[in-house]
Amino acid sequence: MTEPGDRFYESQGLRLHYADWGNETAPPLVLIHGGLDHCRNWDAIARALQPHFHIVAPDLRGHGDSEWAKGSSYTLSDNVADLACLLRVAGLKDAALVGHSMGGMVAQAYAGTFPDRVSRLAVLDGTFLSTSQPAPIAEQMSRWIEQLERIAEQQPSAFKTIDEAAQRLSGRNKRLTSDLALHLARHGVRRGNDGLYRWKFDHYQRARAPYRLSPGDYVGLWSRISCPTLLMWGSESFLPDPEASGLLAHFENAEMMKISGAGHWLHHDRLEEVLAALRRFLGVP
Repeated sequence: MTEPGDRFYESQGLRLHYADWGNETAPPLVLIHGGLDHCRNWDAIARALQPHFHIVAPDLRGHGDSEWAKGSSYTLSDNVADLACLLRVAGLKDAALVGHSMGGMVAQAYAGTFPDRVSRLAVLDGTFLSTSQPAPIAEQMSRWIEQLERIAEQQPSAFKTIDEAAQRLSGRNKRLTSDLALHLARHGVRRGNDGLYRWKFDHYQRARAPYRLSPGDYVGLWSRISCPTLLMWGSESFLPDPEASGLLAHFENAEMMKISGAGHWLHHDRLEEVLAALRRFLGVP
């Protein structure tokens, strides 16, 4: 299959989208993108693994072709609930999960909440904890409200062409090929009535709501994950090494893999290395 099918489901009153790569009789594999991204960033991985799995890749709420949340509700818990709903309505049992960045956090939280529902878990640069002490709640509340006010006043970036959007992506990640940047931009923007292109994601996701999980909550979920787990990290990532920072110790059955010469977007920076690691971990040739 060269192009996936577009599917939709409803979770918490939102119409959410996912790409379905077919092969329904094969074991299920769910690919979960990171923040301010979209499901089609997985295309190279999905095409390579599709002969062995029934692959679905959701657009998280407020991303891609999924509906934006009313009241800017974009907590990790909301995304975990949406993932649980997707797996239920799509009939995906004992699924393997692969998540990048925020999608990795969602996958880990789901696997810790429902350890008996996940067969394998791979996380691409998505295992991290805040080490700073939380500010007093009144300060958290006021900062959040200020963020919401600033976002409401801002005008989202607009581009005359998809090529302009692709150039913006290339500026953020110098390792992107021109073809990959154009592919990501093509699926990442939407044309408005004024003829300009804007990113599909909801900018309210940038606001840091005060009702977030604590580091102890994350550790509690990670410690419940029972399936084989692969944590991948890029040597040039802005996130800390999960092994050196001690986070690997919170997992019962996890291995660590470091990808040299890769930043945060491992599967774009070093596709062949990441794909080979996933094939080995998932047990396919």
